[in-house]
Amino acid sequence: MDLTIGLSLLAFLAIFLLFFGIDRAMSSHTDAVESRLDRYASRPKVAKEAAAAGEAPQAVGRLNRMLVSPSRSQNIATDLAQADLKLTPQEYVMINLAAVLIGFVLMLIITPRNLILALVGGIVGFYAPRFYVRRLQSKRLQAFNNQLGDTLILLSNSLRSGYSLLQSMETVSKELSAPMSIEFGRVVREVGLGLTAQEALGHMLERIHSEDLDLVITAINIQHEVGGNLAEILDTIAHTIRERVRIKGQIRALTASQRLSGNIVALLPIGVGLFLAAFNPSYVSALWTQSCGLIMLVVGLIMIVSGYMVIRKITAIEV
Repeated sequence: MDLTIGLSLLAFLAIFLLFFGIDRAMSSHTDAVESRLDRYASRPKVAKEAAAAGEAPQAVGRLNRMLVSPSRSQNIATDLAQADLKLTPQEYVMINLAAVLIGFVLMLIITPRNLILALVGGIVGFYAPRFYVRRLQSKRLQAFNNQLGDTLILLSNSLRSGYSLLQSMETVSKELSAPMSIEFGRVVREVGLGLTAQEALGHMLERIHSEDLDLVITAINIQHEVGGNLAEILDTIAHTIRERVRIKGQIRALTASQRLSGNIVALLPIGVGLFLAAFNPSYVSALWTQSCGLIMLVVGLIMIVSGYMVIRKITAIEV
């Protein structure tokens, strides 16, 4: 009976996603211009909210507006831009809901008549897309910071050769690899579409939450206001950033074993518990059928999370 319910839910999800894809394909011509503008330049928030509030004849479009409010949509769009994911907020929400349903159904199939573990699977499905986005943001930010020192050297050399700041940023977009080339290429396109260099750099800072980038943009803005030798300023900042990146790399190498130990210690009891619940549920059923077992389960989870956070705090050395 539980297997039949699970298969029915999966079939419903497949049919829903099929019709959702058909609706997106049929309505793609209406938002082609907006998607191109969002790809090449950041538009004001008011314009995005007005576009999101427009009338849509499709039922899925109305469902999207019910699931995602304008403010929440703006936050999701910012997170997706920081992770460089080519998804709309509505598509991300639908993927999140699908992950919740898939996690719930899979755990219900693996552990029949165990609603608690099925709910745990739904919770894991709820946080899995968020973890994936955060992981992409972290990797992209680290790659950006590692390239920033070389980028500043290239900018300063271009300025010394007689290029303007915009021409120097265009050189960066052509010479360096992603994600640096993508971000500076977007800055150049935004300036070409009518934004000032300061506004375009501010948009880049919204997509890349980097303290080093904030320092560089602040220096460029101050130099624009009061003047000065920007090439020398960028050389000084580049030296500071390179030393910081080098020290951070040494710290990560020295704390790699501790961070790996923390991950193993945190995930091992959870993995063993799920394994026993799947293949010998009667052995661990007392954890959620008796009050003493529930107390032990809650205390154990609190201790696991606390230990993991303490290890992460110890190994997170600020430079």
